[in-house]
Amino acid sequence: MDRNNLVINLTDICYSYPGGKKVLDNLNLELCQGRKLGLIGPNGGGKTTLLHIIMGLLKPSSGSIEIFGQPVVNEKDFKKIRQKIGFLFQDSDDQLFSPTVLEDVVFGPLNLGKTKEEAMETAKKTLNFLGLSGFEDRVTYKLSGGEKRLVSLATVLAMEPEILLLDEPTTGLDDKTRARIMDLLAKLPLSLIMISHEINFLEKITDSIINLENGRILTDTKFHVHQHTHPHFSHIHRHIKKPL
Repeated sequence: MDRNNLVINLTDICYSYPGGKKVLDNLNLELCQGRKLGLIGPNGGGKTTLLHIIMGLLKPSSGSIEIFGQPVVNEKDFKKIRQKIGFLFQDSDDQLFSPTVLEDVVFGPLNLGKTKEEAMETAKKTLNFLGLSGFEDRVTYKLSGGEKRLVSLATVLAMEPEILLLDEPTTGLDDKTRARIMDLLAKLPLSLIMISHEINFLEKITDSIINLENGRILTDTKFHVHQHTHPHFSHIHRHIKKPL
């Protein structure tokens, strides 16, 4: 592994739930530029906790975190890296808070300092990429579960992140919407970590599937090569599946 390509590097991470139950036990995890990792494990095993630690929403009791080659320790450090990491929450209602779809999607670009015109252009481009043109004035809380999931993904992608962290992106979706999200995620040329209980879904999108068990990461290596065009980014992207 070329360590110069590491975008996330967790070393000896420990975390315990309130009450003393240890959920992460000297966990080590590396994510290289362009790699897509699937994350599986038992319910309550710490998968969501792990993503929250990467985002700085939870603080580990010990261990170190490096993102984009830089140590991140305090809130000031995490505030900078959150501009480059898109986090899709497990529950879409935790992601969406504005009255309309466009207001939700435009919020991220505005928060990153784009002008109103630039933010609107980015938001509409993202909605179009996700097949959501015409949703701009839809009332967010009236959307179906699948529509909320897609709009939540739009709010994340509109921030133009370099890394995606996705927590159960297909939970509660019908087959049509699940297939749509699968196709969209496969086309994105981004590094990502995705939690899912759907192994078939992960196998079609990720380079490797890793298992979080007893507080540590186990690896399941798979070899596969596929190539496809990214219409949103106008180039051909090639994945070579190889061991973690």
